[in-house]
Amino acid sequence: MFFIFLSVLPSKIHAQCAGDDAQKIICDIQNSANQNISLFSLLGGSPTPGGKWTDDNNFRGLDSISGNLNAQLIREGGVYHYTYTAPDLAGCTDNTATITLTIGAYVGVGSKATACSREGNFNLFTAFDSTVMGPHENGIWRDSSGKILDSPVIGIRYITTQTETRQFTYEVPLIPECPSTPLITTVYVTIVRTPEEGTPQELTLCGTTDLAGYTNYDMFESLLGEDKDGVWKGPDITSRSDHNVNLQDLFNKYGAVELKYTYTVFAVPNQNVCKDRTADVVITLEKRIDFTGAEIVVLNDICESEMATATYSARVTAGPQGIPDGAYRITYNVSGPIAGSETVAVNFRDGVVVFPVRSAYFQSVGKFTITVTSIVPTPGPKKCISLFTPFSYDLNVFPLPRLDNAVITTSPICQNDIATIQISNATLLADGKYRIVYNINGDNSATGQTATITAVGGKASFEIPGNLNAKSGLSVIRITNITNITKPTPQCTNTANVTGNLTINPLPVVANVKIQVNDNCFNGVFTASVSGLGTLTKVKLSYVLLDNNTSVEQIVDLTVLNGNASFVIPSALLPNTGSTVISATYLTNDITGCGSALVNVLDSFLVNAIPLAPVAVNPPDFCKIDRATIANLTPHGPQYKWYNSAALTTPLADTYLLKTEDLYVTETSAANCTSPASMISIVVKDTPAPTLNPDGQNFCGLKNPTIADLSKATNVPSTVSWYDAQNNGNLLASTTLLIDKATYYGYDLSSVTDCISDSTLEVTVSLTECDPAEYAFFVPDGFSPNGDNVNDTFRIPDIEFLYPDYTLEIFNRYGNVMFKGNANKPNWDGRNSEGGGIGDAIAPNGVYFYIVNFNKGNRKAQQGRLYLNR
Repeated sequence: MFFIFLSVLPSKIHAQCAGDDAQKIICDIQNSANQNISLFSLLGGSPTPGGKWTDDNNFRGLDSISGNLNAQLIREGGVYHYTYTAPDLAGCTDNTATITLTIGAYVGVGSKATACSREGNFNLFTAFDSTVMGPHENGIWRDSSGKILDSPVIGIRYITTQTETRQFTYEVPLIPECPSTPLITTVYVTIVRTPEEGTPQELTLCGTTDLAGYTNYDMFESLLGEDKDGVWKGPDITSRSDHNVNLQDLFNKYGAVELKYTYTVFAVPNQNVCKDRTADVVITLEKRIDFTGAEIVVLNDICESEMATATYSARVTAGPQGIPDGAYRITYNVSGPIAGSETVAVNFRDGVVVFPVRSAYFQSVGKFTITVTSIVPTPGPKKCISLFTPFSYDLNVFPLPRLDNAVITTSPICQNDIATIQISNATLLADGKYRIVYNINGDNSATGQTATITAVGGKASFEIPGNLNAKSGLSVIRITNITNITKPTPQCTNTANVTGNLTINPLPVVANVKIQVNDNCFNGVFTASVSGLGTLTKVKLSYVLLDNNTSVEQIVDLTVLNGNASFVIPSALLPNTGSTVISATYLTNDITGCGSALVNVLDSFLVNAIPLAPVAVNPPDFCKIDRATIANLTPHGPQYKWYNSAALTTPLADTYLLKTEDLYVTETSAANCTSPASMISIVVKDTPAPTLNPDGQNFCGLKNPTIADLSKATNVPSTVSWYDAQNNGNLLASTTLLIDKATYYGYDLSSVTDCISDSTLEVTVSLTECDPAEYAFFVPDGFSPNGDNVNDTFRIPDIEFLYPDYTLEIFNRYGNVMFKGNANKPNWDGRNSEGGGIGDAIAPNGVYFYIVNFNKGNRKAQQGRLYLNR
């Protein structure tokens, strides 16, 4: 019997801790989103975080810890593999997963470039549009004929014209997964020919023997390969076309001298690529070899930490008189902590020689003096006798820089602002320039940052970039390293440990900021109201205008009250009518100096058009006497206003009387915008009042003068009209008899102006201008005052016309005066009107006596008697 034992063992589940393999195709690699791709997020399954990524292709761009990939750093299209290795956990049998990434070809964006031929070569990759991602690097370049180039670097040194433009194409291989990706782009390179200034040729002459043949020296002999259309400048050059000099005269004038001439050739006009080129030509005229003023410089100062390995060289340069090129022996000695003397063979060129100095002299911190004690030319043709005075140079072995006991102080800043860090009490730090290394801890963090400082009197400062101050709060600044970079001081480096605190103020909160501008008329006042400023008290606001009116950024200072502020937009920023948008872009807290960008804080408002000037034409002439007013003008209506000044200060009422003057009319639109003024010229004509001929008011009443006679006494007898009152008077007929002492008002109607005169001729008529010789004169001999209206008073007929100043006296038989009369009191009614003890009694019938004094023309008084009979 067989027994079969079946045992079922529990199976162990094998976990895939790294997740599942995955792939991704990126055809638009130039998209900025591909600068940070999370490979971890692409894994399938449930990968365990905390592992490590590897680039199977060993390309750039992968952060092996975070798994973030900047795919734009991969410079050619293709397929790439990235492996994720999960943490080593129990139960994981498969702890790796692979992301397969396909990147489409990217040819870049070709552009136009300009280069100067003097550069010699031009890299075609620099001709791409620099504002977008650069092209992949696995493509091929072709010239305009289609020939493949061996290198993207082309030669541009030799061209035959002033400018030459070449065309090139760049092609990258196709990635099948991205068939629609552009593979070819074109660039254009314009090469501008550089001017050739030539190569200067040396010329050294002894002034006492060699200058006879140099009285008209052509400076072009001192150049090789130059363009001939340049300009020389230098001693004895007198014009732009001059290139000949008299070296004999120059030597006579200056003696031993190094003559410097500049030859300038000019670049192609209107091109900013090549620059004008200059060649400097030096002609040395020797009087003798004069070493006076020569200098020695020994390179270099070192740090104490470099003494074991440092090497040194001395550089001797000529003084004002120059040192001719050639071989010399220089003897020098070294004094200082270590001393010695040596002689070396050298060759001067252009007044300069460099030779080594043994380092054994400089094996101690301190100052060393190297003195040249003689310079002797080696055998050879020397034309002048040398002059020499010893000269020296100090070389230093510097100690390391130290920041012991230094202190860091700061001032508060805003988020993202540059911070200035002050260093003080650095008493062990010599004056000069230094490079420091510092770290930032606290609310912000950064390590290994560098800055340059200049130390003066134990003080210095440096700046921390704004991106390292992104968070408000407290940052701790620690300087860890310092290097001396003062020239010619060597860069001595030392460790440091100096700390200080930096306070970073927050940016203002702008989430609720709003701006509003009300509509107004063109050239009106546009006030912008800003709200949502919270607890801010003083701010700076930046804004721009858009739509029909545009502006560059404007900045205004605002005082905030209860979260609100306002300002007036300058009229110069609103030159156009129509819809305008004001967009606030930045807000700065004036108290802390901190600012924030404003997003979508804007308002639209209308700049209403000003109506066109009204159509107004000069009206027909008015007559002054018509009393025309504004109401008589066109246009007329509630939308029109009239002014008598171009200043348009006060509108005229409809009752305003017109006169000869210029008037201005404006129109106000429904938007309450007022047009420019139109001007019309008002002409109000007037006829002068008539004028009276001399004595024209005087008439003889006995001739029964009429209005016609009064008209004849004026300057306009045929057109004058007469009224009995100045206002609302009656027009008098020409036959109307004149009345003595009556006043008449005359108006003229001119055929020239067709207007009646506004002013009048006022004439008070006298009818007393009569000649007594022309008229019979008698005194009545009686009257009968009985009330029957017939001969009731005694009156001398017409005497008031003939003798207007007469007087009359009537006596009774006793000699008593009964009546006194004159032109104003001509009639005696038979009563005693003079008193005289008789009283106001009725005169009885009887004979009375009279005396008439004529008071005119020397006529004697007349006496007589009259009879009163009732």
